[in-house]
Amino acid sequence: MTGSRLVSRKIRTSEDAHQQKIAVLARILDEATLRKQAIVRLTVEHPSLRLEDAYLIQDAGIRLRLGRGEKVVGFKMGLTSKAKMKQMGVDSPIYGVLTSSMRVENGSRLSLSGRIHPKIEPEVAFVVRRELHGRVSMEEALNACGGVCAAIEVIDSRFQNFDFTLPDVIADNGSSSAFVLGPLVQDFSALNLGNLGIILEVDRSPAQSGSSEAIYGHPGASLAELCSMLHARGLGLPSGSIVLSGAATQAVALKPGMSVRTCVQGLPDALLNPTSAIRAFKKYF
Repeated sequence: MTGSRLVSRKIRTSEDAHQQKIAVLARILDEATLRKQAIVRLTVEHPSLRLEDAYLIQDAGIRLRLGRGEKVVGFKMGLTSKAKMKQMGVDSPIYGVLTSSMRVENGSRLSLSGRIHPKIEPEVAFVVRRELHGRVSMEEALNACGGVCAAIEVIDSRFQNFDFTLPDVIADNGSSSAFVLGPLVQDFSALNLGNLGIILEVDRSPAQSGSSEAIYGHPGASLAELCSMLHARGLGLPSGSIVLSGAATQAVALKPGMSVRTCVQGLPDALLNPTSAIRAFKKYF
C-alpha cells in the first residue's frame, strides 16, 4: 500500500470515529430526555469537546427527534445577556432548535411529568415571513418578520443540577424543552422593541422584571445574530420560522400547578397554566 493510500485510510478512520462519537453523545442526551433522567455533563468524560462538535451533536439530536415525527419550527437564542455571556466566558450567544413537540398553545396547561428540573423565562419572539440568508442588518431582519409576540420559554437541562459548560449546553440544544407564544402582533412599527418593559408573573405576582434591552441590546439584534450564526454553518433562516430572541430576566423554577404569565409592554400576554379569567389579570403597562 502506498503512503498516500495509508494516510487516506487513516483520515477516513479518524473521521468515522469522530462521527460515531457525535452520534453516541447525541443518543445519550436523547435517551436522558426520553427517560426524564439527569446525567453528568458530557465534558466530564469528554473535556476536549469543541463548540463545533457540540453543534454537530445538537444536529444529530434533532435528527433523532425528526425520526420520531417531530418537525423543526424555529430557533431559540441563548446567552443573549451580557451577564450570561460573561458568566460563560463568551462574547456571543448560542442557539438551539425548536421542534413541533415543544410548542404549547397559549393558555394551555403543561404537565411536568416529562421534565427533569424545568425553569421558565420571559421572552420576545418573532415569526419570520421571508426567508433570510447570510449576514443581515437588524433592520433587514425585522423587515422580514411577519409579527412579534410575548413568549414563555420552558428550559430544562438534561444535566445534573443544571451544571454545564458551553459545549454541554449547545449539545443539549440550549436546554430547550417547551415554549408558549402569545397572540401575534403583525404591525409592530410603533413599538420601541429595544426598550419594552417585561414582567414574568408567577401565581398572579411579579417574579421577575426587566427590559427587552437585556436581550442582546435589542431583540432584533439577536435575530440578526442568529442569521449570522446560521450563515457561518452554511444555513439560512426559513420562512415561517419562530425565533425566541432570548431571556429578558433570570429564570424561575417551574413547579406543578404554577400559573405563569409573560407581560411585554405593547404586546398581548403569553399564558401558561392560567387559573383566572384574562380580564381579571393585573395590568402592568
